[in-house]
Amino acid sequence: MAPWIIFSLLVGPGRFEISVALALVATIALIVGGRIVNRGTSWKLLELSDLVFFAVLAVIGGFASDGTRRWLETYAGEVSNIALVVIAFGSMAIRMPFTLQYAREQVDPAYWHTPTFLRTNYLITGVWGLAFLVAAIAGGYGDLVLRNSNNIWTGWIIQVLAIIIALRFTVWYPDVARAHAMSAAGRSGEKGPSLTGILVPLAGLLIPVGIAVLIFDNVWWLGVLLIVAGVLLTKALRARD
Repeated sequence: MAPWIIFSLLVGPGRFEISVALALVATIALIVGGRIVNRGTSWKLLELSDLVFFAVLAVIGGFASDGTRRWLETYAGEVSNIALVVIAFGSMAIRMPFTLQYAREQVDPAYWHTPTFLRTNYLITGVWGLAFLVAAIAGGYGDLVLRNSNNIWTGWIIQVLAIIIALRFTVWYPDVARAHAMSAAGRSGEKGPSLTGILVPLAGLLIPVGIAVLIFDNVWWLGVLLIVAGVLLTKALRARD
């Protein structure tokens, strides 16, 4: 996901070329690095999508007219997020959620076709699809309604939070699914992570969001409120765990 995240967060007026270049370099570096570390691994749907998408954008950016380039600088973030939504839900529709190819490299083949393994990958892929749909809607609202690509909420906070939530869920949920599967099978095992395992870091995110609002937005009281809420919620959740 790194190339897409880099691109969607950096692209904007005057930053199209550098955003595409960094995303394409990140794509190539991840593909080459992955082949070096894990020799013999197969090509992934997301890798191919990364390479094709950013290579095409680089070519278009190099030959596009000034008007097309301005359009891309404004709306390329939404285009990339919508492309990811299509990839996520499209891969689920063809019964190959894009996380499945990565998960199979870390799990014994005996579990590849079990309901828990498949359900976990469908759910995680769906969460990523929803995260990028939220990012696309937020960016589109900022560009089309607010006419401000750099609005701190629609251009940054909402999109970053959606991605971070998807990341945290990707780390947290597999252990939950594994614990539930063991319990259903009547096998003893370690207790799975509780809901606070994902809520505590998310509550803690209110603090940096509040600081960002204090620095870059004019609503100082909201920044203070978010910081205080983040501190109190984090303490309350930790006390309950």
